Amino acid sequence: MQSVAQAVPEIGVVPACEALGVPRASFYRWRAPMHGPHLRRRSPRALAPEERIKVLDTLHEERFVDQAPREVAATLMYEGRRLCSVSTMYRVLRANAEVRERRDQRRHPVYVAPELLAERPNQVWSWDITKLKGPEKWSYFQLYVIIDIFSRYIVGWMIAHRESAVLAERLIDVTCKRQGIERGQLTLHADRGSSMKSQTVAQLLVDLGVTKTHSRPHVSDDNPYSEAQFKTLKYRPDFPPRFGCLQDARAHFTKFDQWYNHEHHHTGIADLTPADVHFGRAQARLEAHQRVLDAAYLTHPERFVRGPPRAAELPTAAWINRPKAGEARPEKEEDPR
Repeated sequence: MQSVAQAVPEIGVVPACEALGVPRASFYRWRAPMHGPHLRRRSPRALAPEERIKVLDTLHEERFVDQAPREVAATLMYEGRRLCSVSTMYRVLRANAEVRERRDQRRHPVYVAPELLAERPNQVWSWDITKLKGPEKWSYFQLYVIIDIFSRYIVGWMIAHRESAVLAERLIDVTCKRQGIERGQLTLHADRGSSMKSQTVAQLLVDLGVTKTHSRPHVSDDNPYSEAQFKTLKYRPDFPPRFGCLQDARAHFTKFDQWYNHEHHHTGIADLTPADVHFGRAQARLEAHQRVLDAAYLTHPERFVRGPPRAAELPTAAWINRPKAGEARPEKEEDPR
């Protein structure tokens, strides 16, 4: 800025600023008497320093120390005094860092977003429980579902009259044995429901060598695969408003399980069925899709303006809360309670 000041008497402000790449506004701010941040002109209506001290001392009096400024001002009015307005009292308190929530507040632990990666089937499962309406008002059946997040395959399910940690333990145990899960192979993710966080389920997972993770409180996006599967179930045209009995609910989900695993072409897995991906048939299916596309291109190449079509590729990974590039992970771990 000193070079601009030296050049101004010879060539003027505008040419000097343009030559040196300095905004004229910056030059004039530098030449202003108040260098640096502009100082606000003191209002003639502002309290004098001794008046501000008096206001603060009054608010610190024993009878006023736990009172709100509005209550203090009203009390002083009853006594025939007025120090200042209520808003001025707040400004004085704020200037002295004395405006805060004075009630004891519960301090919530910092919960780290679970970051789970699955690169093959039976590496990460997600499970949840949803309600199915029963025959009468306020009657429900509980649907337990375990889904593989890589293949989207429903590996286990159960419908019961109630939500129970013992029933959840039984379902997880049977499903792990059916899928041949070995120690250290699987991570099981769930939300923070009572059954999910029960000691019964936790002890079973320790015995099986399965790692458990939980969603953050009140964050539904931490369990997206189970939530999406429940939505698919309940938005189907044949999903009834109510089930007449437990057997009806089980029969309906048996049909849904067959359709979802073996007939439903899932967009998240290259329009394949979950069973194709879960049981290693994905590559053969995609090669068959490519042969169909090649035949279509040879028949009518003019219809493919972007060249020969390519079959969709199966994603190589499935994430729950994929970390952003360059994002530093917090060091604080999830509250273990």
